Amino acid sequence: MPIYAYRCAACGHARDVLQKISDPLLTVCPACGAEAFQKQVTAAGFQLKGSGWYVTDFRGGDAGKTAATKTESAPAEAAAKPADKPAEAAAAAPAPAPTPTPTAGS
Repeated sequence: MPIYAYRCAACGHARDVLQKISDPLLTVCPACGAEAFQKQVTAAGFQLKGSGWYVTDFRGGDAGKTAATKTESAPAEAAAKPADKPAEAAAAAPAPAPTPTPTAGS
């Protein structure tokens, strides 16, 4: 069951109420008894995280595309970056292929 936020327009009393969607709206304020108790519009009580459809649909602009582009281009940038030290450059360079030695029988 969802939790709805109510607020009295007369006295300002606020209260969260657990009720079914099919339940009738509350109109009488429990604090002052006025017929000014109204349901409020509130933010969702959960947050989506990760790389789902909502990243591109609800963040506006190219926020989802730029995040994906940054993560995809990071390994390529790291590979293209020269090594800071000569020893690291030698260790990172591929070893040359061994040359075949001629055999006496051929």
